[in-house]
Amino acid sequence: MERFTKWIKKLWGKAMGVMSDDIGIDLGTANTLVYVNGRGIVINEPSMVALNQKTGQVVAVGADAKRMLGRTPAHIIAVQPLVDGVISDFEVTEEMLGYLIRKAQNGKSRMLGPRVVIGVPSGITSVEVRAVQDAARNAGARQVYIVEEPMAAAIGIRLPVKDPSGSMIIDIGGGTSDIGIISLGGLVNAKNVRIAGDKLNDDIINYIRGEFKILIGTKSAEDLKIAVASVVEGETPIEATVRGRDLVSGLPREVIITDADLREAIAGSIDQLIDAVKEVLETAPPEVVSDVMRRGIYLAGGGALIRGLADLLSEHLGVPVYVADDPLTAVVRGTGMILEDLSHYEEALITQSHELSPTE
Repeated sequence: MERFTKWIKKLWGKAMGVMSDDIGIDLGTANTLVYVNGRGIVINEPSMVALNQKTGQVVAVGADAKRMLGRTPAHIIAVQPLVDGVISDFEVTEEMLGYLIRKAQNGKSRMLGPRVVIGVPSGITSVEVRAVQDAARNAGARQVYIVEEPMAAAIGIRLPVKDPSGSMIIDIGGGTSDIGIISLGGLVNAKNVRIAGDKLNDDIINYIRGEFKILIGTKSAEDLKIAVASVVEGETPIEATVRGRDLVSGLPREVIITDADLREAIAGSIDQLIDAVKEVLETAPPEVVSDVMRRGIYLAGGGALIRGLADLLSEHLGVPVYVADDPLTAVVRGTGMILEDLSHYEEALITQSHELSPTE
């Protein structure tokens, strides 16, 4: 009878897969990535929504909304519904998730909504977990599973998270950086800090305003960070032109910014990030720290691409530091791997969504 029940449940699971596409989502402050089971990563768009304040209607979502940033009339605003990786505007997040789920399914209506695995920052509160679950369900998800981003990233880059040995990962996103040590399918020690891409953008804006008396926007700061930012001095200087409004004359002006300028701009935030990593190591069990020293630390997320960051961390920590392959997609690839074998990664999930089976 037990074998028959298992067989029925297996057939039920396959039927559910035919009637809906399972979806993994990296719900980030800056960008949201979507993985569809069997198709891979299908969406990588900014976590942004353009709203018409007169009507309350959504004008655009994702890349279309980001293109409007700083260029809209007064009654249309481009907003980020997630702040520091958690929901700040429930209704707008629901609209964005609904848009992403429909787009991932190519706009086709399914008999059942998809099962969805969503990556969230470590240390998220139960209220914030419920907000993410409710927003996804209201957007059309049949089941919602929540996984912490350092765990998802570790699974995505194929670290042995189920082994009885420590693996360490630093996921540097847009709103937050997640630092986690993982063993036996769970987080042994973790810390979430608000030193990430958005904070570095603010540092760059403030530095250029103070040193060059030019006001630039967030998008210009982001582009400058990608093009020039480096935390160690290289053999050849890197420079880029930035345009903004002269704070003295009020007229447009452009200046050349070098990697040395940006090193000075972001130095304080990078020091805080290093201190946070040290704190996680200092408070971890000694056996796990020994494993980390042997295996090294892995960097994921967009911040991992900052030139020289791995070398600087290794120098300060005395531990080898490696940049993961394709660090931007590590979390969403992890959600996809969890979807493919939910029972195997059951312990890695924060919450488990109940699914009706034919035996109930």
